Amino acid sequence: MGVNLKHSGKEGMALAEVKGFTLWFTGLSGAGKSTLAGMVAENLRQQGRRVEVLDGDEVRQNLSQGLGFSRADRDANIQRIGYVAKLLSRNGVVAITAAISPYRDTREHVRAQIPDFVEVYVHCPLEVCAARDVKGLYQKAMAGEIGQFTGVSDPYEEPLAPEVVVATHRETPTESLAKIMDKLYNLGYVSAP
Repeated sequence: MGVNLKHSGKEGMALAEVKGFTLWFTGLSGAGKSTLAGMVAENLRQQGRRVEVLDGDEVRQNLSQGLGFSRADRDANIQRIGYVAKLLSRNGVVAITAAISPYRDTREHVRAQIPDFVEVYVHCPLEVCAARDVKGLYQKAMAGEIGQFTGVSDPYEEPLAPEVVVATHRETPTESLAKIMDKLYNLGYVSAP
C-alpha cells in the first residue's frame, strides 16, 4: 500500500506515512516520456505528494556531464539516474525518470536496486518519433551525421514485462495519463486514480 496509517503513542493520532516509489519511463526519443512524466508529476503534486522528475536531458547536463553515448557511458548515465531515484524514493519522494534507457539489462539492474519500481514503456513507432522531432536529430542520424543514435544506429531493447505500456501514437496524453494513474492505484501507490 502507498499510504500506511500508524497510531502515535499516547495521543492516538493517526499519522500518514507516505511510501515513495520510482516511476521509470523508457522509450525512444520523441515518444512522449517527458510530456507524460510532467503530467504524472503534476497530478501527484495535486494529491499532495512530493515528486522529483529526473529528465534524461537535464541529468546529462548536470549529473552525467562528460559522458558520451557508448554502451558503457549510457549504462553509467542510467545507473546514476537509478541511484538518485533510489535515494529519493526511499525517503518518501516519488522519483519519476524520463530517459531513453535503451538497454534492457541496465534497466533490470536498476529495477533490482529499487524496491518500489514501476516501469512505463512509452511505445511509439520510430517513424512517428522521427516525424515529431523538432530538433531534426532523427534526420541527422539517418543521414549518418549523428552516430550511436538510439533506434537508428544503436539498438533500443523494448521491456519484456513493464507494469504499464502506453501507445502514444494511438492514445492522447490524457488517455495515457489515466492508464498510468490507474496502474499506480491498483499497485497501491496512490489513494485514488
